[in-house]
Amino acid sequence: MAAMADISENLANELWDTAHALADAARAAILPHFRAHGLDAENKQAEGFDPVTVADRAAEEAMRGLLAARRPEDGILGEELGITSGSSGLTWVLDPIDGTRGFLSGTPTWGVLIALSDETGPRLGIIDQPYTGERFCGGLGRAEWSGPLGDFALSTRRPRGLDEAILFTTFPEIGTDVDRTAFTRVKDRARLTRYGMDCYAYALLAAGQIDLVVEAGLYPYDVQAPIAVIEAAGGIVTDWEGGPAHEGGRVLAAANAELHAEALALLQG
Repeated sequence: MAAMADISENLANELWDTAHALADAARAAILPHFRAHGLDAENKQAEGFDPVTVADRAAEEAMRGLLAARRPEDGILGEELGITSGSSGLTWVLDPIDGTRGFLSGTPTWGVLIALSDETGPRLGIIDQPYTGERFCGGLGRAEWSGPLGDFALSTRRPRGLDEAILFTTFPEIGTDVDRTAFTRVKDRARLTRYGMDCYAYALLAAGQIDLVVEAGLYPYDVQAPIAVIEAAGGIVTDWEGGPAHEGGRVLAAANAELHAEALALLQG
């Protein structure tokens, strides 16, 4: 089993080359469908609305095809096509469109999530927004993002009190009643709370634009790429008990340890 701490520079470069190729392939598969008239979605839930589109499936199929050619020994966990076992001890965790509701609505707040993980969690991550041309990368010695204005280093915001912080979550009706009560304790102390950004909120945290993301009901493919990107930028991501968050569930992402501790105390009551 591969130990990520022992990865050579050459292998790290190979893994990054593969990750960027996956993001490029997903962009090419998705963009023809974005804001296309007549785009429809299937609902994956018997109750509620969890949409999937032809773009989701096409992007994951494109990424899986590349991995079969370039890294056939690695495992894959994808939102749409499930688990493919590997022998290397490394797993690519793929969410072809995180924020399909936003995608259907025409907002550029969805993204492609790509992580590479071992048994301890994510070690490399990409949050890619194809429409705006932004790509946020973290792990294996890198913390960088690129966009229409150029290339930049990723760095989270300096420590500040919660009363000066900007907080994001995707859904106002976060999690269970107990989760909502805990979230409200944080929201009521924050300077500004915004909603509905999906994975783009995590990218903004890594880029130093906001301070906190608090969510519940996540899956591994929702959070593993953001964890790698945010930690590389100097932030911290845990569950609401302060433990590892890479299996999903309730997630607290913060720009720094001080703010994380303040928010965590409120979530725990």
